[in-house]
Amino acid sequence: MKNNNPQVSIIIPTYNRAHLIARAIKSVLNQTYKNFEVIVVDDGSTDNTEEVVKNFDNEIIRYIRHKENRGGGAARNTGIKGAEGNYIAFLDDDDEWLPEKLKKQIIFFDNKSSELGVVYTGLIRVDETGEYIGKQYIRAPDIHVPEKRGWIYEDLLLKDYVSTISTVLVKKECFEKVGLFDESLPSCQDWDICIRIAKIYQFDFIESPLIKYYRHVCRITTNLEAKIKGRVMLLNKFFSEIASKRRIYSEHRYGIGVLYCRAGNMKRGREELLRAIKLYPFKLIYFVHFGSALFTPNIYVRLARTKEKLDWLLLKQRKGRRQRGK
Repeated sequence: MKNNNPQVSIIIPTYNRAHLIARAIKSVLNQTYKNFEVIVVDDGSTDNTEEVVKNFDNEIIRYIRHKENRGGGAARNTGIKGAEGNYIAFLDDDDEWLPEKLKKQIIFFDNKSSELGVVYTGLIRVDETGEYIGKQYIRAPDIHVPEKRGWIYEDLLLKDYVSTISTVLVKKECFEKVGLFDESLPSCQDWDICIRIAKIYQFDFIESPLIKYYRHVCRITTNLEAKIKGRVMLLNKFFSEIASKRRIYSEHRYGIGVLYCRAGNMKRGREELLRAIKLYPFKLIYFVHFGSALFTPNIYVRLARTKEKLDWLLLKQRKGRRQRGK
């Protein structure tokens, strides 16, 4: 039955993911909180995505199709413009919500101040089969735990602490105040919109991991060329605020340098890493990556993975000490 007065509008942008979209939609329909509508925005798919969506035959699901592929930001913006709810949630077509996600976020909003604009959650990283990455690959922890709450504008200038837009529930009024997703960005669109919202609204989080974040080769987040271009554009967009704080500015130069190295452009990577060191020569990790960048791309990647493995082991040790101390 169609919901004529939904509290939440759930926007699922999709493009040629007929083999994945059903899983995402099912995870929404399995939510324990039911006062929502689902808006699937098909960004010009050439596969049978439309058939898969319409096979659900559910009136709470609206299907909107772009005539041509315009990008994830444009698809989310189309969904926002058509949303009828007071809150907006996003779900990438290759991710999955756990059943209590919306309910916990709505309850959280009900008990907080009017200055709160976004509630985000933890997430579980899984591979294409749904297995926790941390159980198979020691190089990455399987759970991302949120860290920042309150007025986090400056924190978000430093780092994308929200991690993925699939975790957030946002007041619709936020978009009326700060505008929509920046469709010109080839990546970092989530980070950009969170920075803009954080300038006038507070953020809060639910620590529990309430989404499954799937890692696979087709994600935009694995497209290094798009990541580099988006990261540079984001830096330029907020350059005056970022460049005025040397530590924050150095982190962006470091991040761009790492991306160039991962893409195999070691010369450009070293240049960016050296800029980070000159801006803020107090972080050992800058020197570690600069030294690693003196080698070939394959050696650099192996060294970076070794560091990630050590980071994971240290994280597990810290968690163990905290648990024993309780």
